[in-house]
Amino acid sequence: MDPLSPINPEIINATQGLFAQAETFVLSLLVPWRLYQVAGILALLVLAWLMRGFVSKRFMGWVRAQEGMSKWQLRWMVTIDRNLTMMLFTIMNWATFWLLRQVTWPSRSQLFEVSGTIGLLLLFVSFASKLIGNRFLSRVVAWAAGFWVVAVILGFDTGVLSFLDSLAVTFGDFRLSALTVIKALVVTGGLVGGARLVTRGASNRIRQNPDISPSMQVLAIKGLQLFLFGGAIFIGLKAVGFDLTGLAVLSGAIGVGLGFGLQKVVSNLVSGIIILLDKSIKPGDVISLGETFGWIESLGARYVSVVTRDGKEYLIPNEDLITGQVVNWSHSDQFVRLDLFFGTSYGDDPHLVRKLAIEAAGRVNRVLKDRPSVCHIVGFGDSSVDYILRFWIQDPTEGLTNIRGNVYLALWDIFKENGVSIPFPQREVKLLNAGENAKQAAILAAQD
Repeated sequence: MDPLSPINPEIINATQGLFAQAETFVLSLLVPWRLYQVAGILALLVLAWLMRGFVSKRFMGWVRAQEGMSKWQLRWMVTIDRNLTMMLFTIMNWATFWLLRQVTWPSRSQLFEVSGTIGLLLLFVSFASKLIGNRFLSRVVAWAAGFWVVAVILGFDTGVLSFLDSLAVTFGDFRLSALTVIKALVVTGGLVGGARLVTRGASNRIRQNPDISPSMQVLAIKGLQLFLFGGAIFIGLKAVGFDLTGLAVLSGAIGVGLGFGLQKVVSNLVSGIIILLDKSIKPGDVISLGETFGWIESLGARYVSVVTRDGKEYLIPNEDLITGQVVNWSHSDQFVRLDLFFGTSYGDDPHLVRKLAIEAAGRVNRVLKDRPSVCHIVGFGDSSVDYILRFWIQDPTEGLTNIRGNVYLALWDIFKENGVSIPFPQREVKLLNAGENAKQAAILAAQD
């Protein structure tokens, strides 16, 4: 080997072998009856490309007309639309193959069978790659697997393998080739896709189990995802020959460095695990944190999503929920007691006022009847007798301000019906020596 050679001889040999296979394949096509088939396949491909616009317009119009389609169904519809050209080509190709088999010799339709098989396998690869959630990894797997399918069917697999394996870099005893990288991506992508399917099915079963609390459901799903996806990546890399033992020391050093730089992140992660384990809050709970009032939409690894009545979504760090004072209106049950303060004039009978207040609360739909409301005198104010009205509800997710407003309106109506007045502060202003001041003003006016 010449040390000054700019190109590795291994790459040259692999390239020459690949070109030799390609030359043999092209020469095998230079037969009249095979050239006719090649022309027919190209014509079908162009026809499928031209038909795609017409079919896609009709197909997507039908999809938009459907109601109630879930998100995953819409994604598959979009995937079908993107593969319409290959689907039309494959259908027409197999139809042509079947027709030629009926009217001529089998050798006159051989290439149509090969191209039809390639079309079917490419469609299978395209749809299967969509099971991988990561878009980049999905595209890499689709292109690599599609290229490999074509190479195997056309007989280029040996030359392609040799060429990809020759594209390598060496670090001591470690050799990394393009073939190894592609194998790792394909195998890992396939395992990740399988892990995603298993996780999705298991997650649906966990969510439908009424014996598991919502917080434990989230914890079980997160743990299952971490185990399956981590295992898929680890097994995928080991399956293609990557030595991962050296990563233990590296990961330890990185962990120490990240521990100092990501204290808040780690704190939120640990707080999230504590929240899931102690079941202090769970999806659907109604909480108050500072001035934020709403219900928990989801529990994340770093934050909790809280949606308020006005549609705002707050992402509250898990650490704040652990260290701060949180009011959980539905921690142990959904029953919530609300207090209303009001006052009436001293001329109204307090016994009648208490009775009317309880009756007013009972007129509101959301106020519970099986938990009686109560009304008590809490003080004698400057201009009113002060009362507190206490009542219960069991649907805090429907809002608290609106139920308070409805009870106030019921109090207003029932007090008006029974002649009970709601006082307001009144002030009397007296002018001292008013007569003398008026006389002096008249004298000054006459002098002017």
